[in-house]
Amino acid sequence: MLHATVKRNTYQDSLRLMQVSTALGRVAGVNAVSVMMGTPANKEVLRAAGLGADELASAGPSDLVIAADVVDAAVGEALVAKADELLAHQARASRRPGLPSARSLERAVSIGEPDLALVSIPGEYVASETRRLLDRGIHALIFSDNVSVEDEVALKLEARERGLLVMGPDCGTASLAGLPIAFANEVHDGSIGLVGASGTGLQAVMVQIDRLGGGVSHAIGLGGRDLGAEVGGISCVQALRALDDDAGTRTVVLISKPPAPGVRDDVIGVAETLSKPVVAHLVGDRPQREVDGNVHYARTLEEAGRLAVALAGPRGARDVTLRPDQRWIKALYTGGSLAAEAAALLSAVIGEGERGNGYVMKSGGHEVIDLGDDRHTRGRVHPMIDPALRTERIPAVLADPENAVLLLDVVLGHGSAADPAGPLASAIADGLARLHADGRDIAVVASVCGTERDPQSLSAQTAALERAGVAVLGDNAAATRHALATLRRRDAPPRPPATTSAPIRRLLSAPPRIINIGLREFAVALHERGAHVVHYDWAPVAGGDPRLQALLESLG
Repeated sequence: MLHATVKRNTYQDSLRLMQVSTALGRVAGVNAVSVMMGTPANKEVLRAAGLGADELASAGPSDLVIAADVVDAAVGEALVAKADELLAHQARASRRPGLPSARSLERAVSIGEPDLALVSIPGEYVASETRRLLDRGIHALIFSDNVSVEDEVALKLEARERGLLVMGPDCGTASLAGLPIAFANEVHDGSIGLVGASGTGLQAVMVQIDRLGGGVSHAIGLGGRDLGAEVGGISCVQALRALDDDAGTRTVVLISKPPAPGVRDDVIGVAETLSKPVVAHLVGDRPQREVDGNVHYARTLEEAGRLAVALAGPRGARDVTLRPDQRWIKALYTGGSLAAEAAALLSAVIGEGERGNGYVMKSGGHEVIDLGDDRHTRGRVHPMIDPALRTERIPAVLADPENAVLLLDVVLGHGSAADPAGPLASAIADGLARLHADGRDIAVVASVCGTERDPQSLSAQTAALERAGVAVLGDNAAATRHALATLRRRDAPPRPPATTSAPIRRLLSAPPRIINIGLREFAVALHERGAHVVHYDWAPVAGGDPRLQALLESLG
């Protein structure tokens, strides 16, 4: 038999109701049960599921309905009592001492002075609530789905006109100035900014960046439809330009589900105008070149993270300012295959050069030398065994005023020197100290080939190099790409005047002050992390009556 109950003016968010429905479904004597708000769409869902009891006809959007197929009336009554118990328990469990809450938007704004709203209310109410936020100069991250594409376009256009940013609808992931929001991971701060029309794509690349030793400045979610034909990349373009203007961002990553072809071209066109390198992974895209100007194309999410770290460098690496006359990369290698790989990667960018006469590659002042080659080891021990062959060359490379980057490999393992990084780090630290005393600098970049179980210890060798001022990348290809990126930053044209609005620049300048509208669990998570957050205990205006809502909205 069907058993239905309507609880008037008892608004609950969808997550709580789904949890209650799941729990009630385990009660003996219950064949099917659903707990929902009494919106027209939800009542249609209940009818389609065979739970459309007559008692539900009068339920409104702010009324809670419990509809069940049960074996008898006693089970139905017990089910309602159990629902009340579960909802009361959820309410108690979600309370957090010190979490500010308010029952009106005006009060929440006055308490929190927010610059960002996290919106997770039913989709049919999103447009009107977001307009109220935009009227108050508040950016919006819309987690809610089931928002019409027409409303999405209208909200994003209005936000852009006001100099604000709308992320979403259906935006599940963001991280602004080190604060993870909604479905986001804890990653190290750094200089890589991400823009993503793909929530889990953003997460995957952020995690990869963190694992490879890089760090994230911001991750701006867009919602899955932003690069669709209807929306046209409105928020994507805003986000790309904002990260280009952001002083803490060195490299930009663009991630998207399959974009509309025309929108793809427009967005890549904007990316090509940025002053910073861009790594692009657009699902389904088949670019003709791996690198086109400042845009580097990645075939996978993993590759996007790897390229981003190679271009930006590892977190904590020192900033190096090169003069215009510092033009050359000098690579001193002990491993022949690693030297050959570096030469191939460099040649693809700076052009083929000479080979032979002790050089794996020589193009102008760019040089890749394999010090383990027979030409350099006559009468000398191989440099993987005795680092002195390379160490004695370091001072001259650092002192040459035209050199921009010193590129190195360090190879660990049985048979190699007991401490290959030690003498190298000492020579580099001494050379850099002399340069800095003269007001000069040079970038030193390296990779370490080895494991933690090697006699020399990967972490110990890496730490020694880092203390000396070396940027240590996870592999040889990444180190070579970082050397090239260092040259590109020197050659980059002067930064153009900022094109991003002042409100968006302020949003990225510090962790946002958030007003949470909808799922209380989001506010609890932010509060426990120490974020500045106020929870707005939202319920539909005018009992959810669309005609009364429209009237109130027209009256302001």
